[in-house]
Amino acid sequence: MKITWLGHSAFRVETGKAVILIDPFFTGNPGAKDIDVKEATAGVTHIALTHGHGDHVGDTLTIAKETGATVIANADLGGWLSRRGAPKVDIGNTGGTLAHEGFTITFVNALHSSATMTEDGVSHALGNPNGLVFHFEDAPTLYHMGDTDIFSDMALINELHQPEIGLVPIGDRFTMGGAVAALACRRYFNFKVVLPCHYASFGIIDQTADKFVAGMAGHETRVLVAPAGTVHIL
Repeated sequence: MKITWLGHSAFRVETGKAVILIDPFFTGNPGAKDIDVKEATAGVTHIALTHGHGDHVGDTLTIAKETGATVIANADLGGWLSRRGAPKVDIGNTGGTLAHEGFTITFVNALHSSATMTEDGVSHALGNPNGLVFHFEDAPTLYHMGDTDIFSDMALINELHQPEIGLVPIGDRFTMGGAVAALACRRYFNFKVVLPCHYASFGIIDQTADKFVAGMAGHETRVLVAPAGTVHIL
């Protein structure tokens, strides 16, 4: 499996025949300023979205129209994108699992919000926020937490799915901060590897992973902190 952090909460995951973009936010993303978007989107087969905020939906419509990639999202967000021209959309909701070639994806809880204001000045409710758990045929189970605070039912997510790789928001203000994110990882999960995200982009959130790294010090989980665009082979 190859995982590339693309800045903010965006990732590219490559395994088997699947090339999955998660929350592909490039346009207007300060954390993606050094990302080659053509390279990041090359060969994409699926786009998976945690929730409807603009810094997560990002460039989904443009990428989906250009590549024909299947967009995976909650029912409200998926329907909204379909009406705006996304050519292939597969919808689910919290607790549901969708099957695609080589992997399944399960929608789990996240503590956040999920609405957007469009150019017409109208606010659109786009379903509940989610984390996404990916079970692959030929790679470790991966959990993108989405935007969330810590919550005790993370223990159930671990019991049900036993994710080995965690993509964890740490930037504070809109998600849990680094120290709390570290507590979540230590208390509720048995991750082999974690990649922190949702930091080092907008100036009002944390610009480093220092608090998270400090909170994970001495724990057996491997923490991968590297500049956006770094490819990790896991």
